[in-house]
Amino acid sequence: MPGLDFSEILRRYREALGQAQSQGPGKTVPGGGSMTPKLGWIKFAVLAVILFVVVSGALVIVGPGQRGVVLNFGAVSPVVWDEGLHFKIPFYQNVVKMDVRVQKEVTEAAAASKDLQDTHSTIAVNFNIIPDKAGWVFQHIGLGYKERVIDPVTQEIVKAVTAKYTALELITMREKVRTELKDMLRARLLDYNIAVVDVSIVNFKFSAQFTQAIENKQTAEQMALKASRDLDRIKIEAQQKIAAAQAEAESLRLQRQNVTAELVELRRIEAMQEAIRKWNGVLPQVTGGAMPFIDAKSYTGK
Repeated sequence: MPGLDFSEILRRYREALGQAQSQGPGKTVPGGGSMTPKLGWIKFAVLAVILFVVVSGALVIVGPGQRGVVLNFGAVSPVVWDEGLHFKIPFYQNVVKMDVRVQKEVTEAAAASKDLQDTHSTIAVNFNIIPDKAGWVFQHIGLGYKERVIDPVTQEIVKAVTAKYTALELITMREKVRTELKDMLRARLLDYNIAVVDVSIVNFKFSAQFTQAIENKQTAEQMALKASRDLDRIKIEAQQKIAAAQAEAESLRLQRQNVTAELVELRRIEAMQEAIRKWNGVLPQVTGGAMPFIDAKSYTGK
């Protein structure tokens, strides 16, 4: 019970006890009655309060995902309490609760790539304190392990890994970079009894000049790809035209091979027969000039 003054309770108890003794056992008070029953209730109340304070101060509940670090007069005990209800020795022991669940720490890190491009990375580290080592972490690092250990180690490793890759490789080989960061962080933080669960590269930022250069390169690549596709289309269309012309020329060649004098004569006779079939028997009216002459031998081929 915070704020309870035991010296004041004892002082009042002694005053009441002294007054009761000075009046003698069984002495009555104005209005009748005896002081002895009243004194018994005071003793019972005081003892109940003291017992409640002692018992409540001795109970410690360690919640889910926590570990209790036991301090004996301020010294860290090697005993670490698991989840559940525990009893401590009042005034001698104190318990600090440590969170051993998976936590997340986001760190901003500035570095330089292999081709000397400035990079600004946002790294998210998921980690947890090794439960059995919670006492060691509290004793050697304290509760500020994020600021004291995780952030500096993450920034150092990001600088080391970033220097191995060019700025373009940091973009195209993102998963490989993430895996390398995770492996190195896991090895380093294990020395502090902190287990790394996962590492995520939230963002990569580069200088404005480099970002513009990347955009220009992408635009040039897109234009080159479009030109290549147009060239392929033109080549295909030209090949199609060549194939059509070759087919037409081959057709004419075959037709010329099949044309003979007899075939020409046959076509001429067929044409004249068609003209005679269509003639209505009326000679053309001619004023002046010679009468048209028809060679009958031409119809017989003689």
